[in-house]
Amino acid sequence: MPIHHDNSPPPQAQTGAPSILVRELNYRYPDGFHALRGLSVAIAPGERVGLVGPNGAGKSTFMLHLNGLLSGEGEIRIAGLPLSKEKLPEVRALVGMVFQNPDDQLFSPTVFDDVAFGPLHMGYGEEEVRQRVAEALAAVGMADFAERMPYHLSVGQKKRVSLATVLAMGPELLVLDEPSAGLDPRGRRQLIELLDGMALTMLVSTHDMRLVDELFPRILVMDAGQIVYDGETSAVLNDDAFLRAHGLEKP
Repeated sequence: MPIHHDNSPPPQAQTGAPSILVRELNYRYPDGFHALRGLSVAIAPGERVGLVGPNGAGKSTFMLHLNGLLSGEGEIRIAGLPLSKEKLPEVRALVGMVFQNPDDQLFSPTVFDDVAFGPLHMGYGEEEVRQRVAEALAAVGMADFAERMPYHLSVGQKKRVSLATVLAMGPELLVLDEPSAGLDPRGRRQLIELLDGMALTMLVSTHDMRLVDELFPRILVMDAGQIVYDGETSAVLNDDAFLRAHGLEKP
C-alpha cells in the first residue's frame, strides 16, 4: 500500500532501480568486531525476501544500514537514491523499518498519535495526516483503535500498530525484524495474511522458517557477516546439511 496523495509528493525514487542495492558493505563495531564482510545484494521492486541466519550473523546490523542508523564502508542505494547524508531524509521516508519489540516504536499517549508522528515530521498538514493515519490503521485491521493507549494492547496488536506507523509515511520498502516473535498462533496467522496482502517490497529477518516458507520465494542466508546463500527458498529448505551447517531448522 504506499499512502501517497496529490497535495504532497512522495520522495522521488528512480524508476526501474532496485529497491535495495548494496555493494561490498563492511562494518566494524567500535570494539573491533567485524560484523559485515563485503556484503553485496540487489532486491528488485516488489520482491519478498526472507533474511535468515544464526544469532550474531549480522542480520540486524545489515538492516540498520538500510536507513542510515549505522554507516559502514561500501555502497548502498535505496530505490536508486544513494544513502548519503544529503539524501538520508528521502531514503528514510522510503524505508519502513519495523523493529522486533513494538515498544521501541510506540511511545505516544494514543495509537493515533503514534501513527501520526511520522507524517507530522514529514511536514504534512493536519487533514493529510488524519487521512494517512486512517488508511494505515485500516490496512492493518486496527481502524477502531485510534484512541486506545498503546500499552494496553496485546503484543499482536502492538505489532500491527508498529507496522501502521511506517505505512503512514508511504514507504516503498518494508524492513521487518522478527515480526512473528512473541505472537500466539492466531496472531501469527493474522500477521502472515496481513503481509501476504501487501504489495510492497519486503525484507524480513526471522528465525521463523515456516513464515519464510509461506511468504518468501527468495531467501538470503547470512552467517559470520556474509551472505552464504541467495536464491530460491525451496532449495534451502530441502537441504538438511546446509541448514544444520548454518544453525537453521527445517520448518
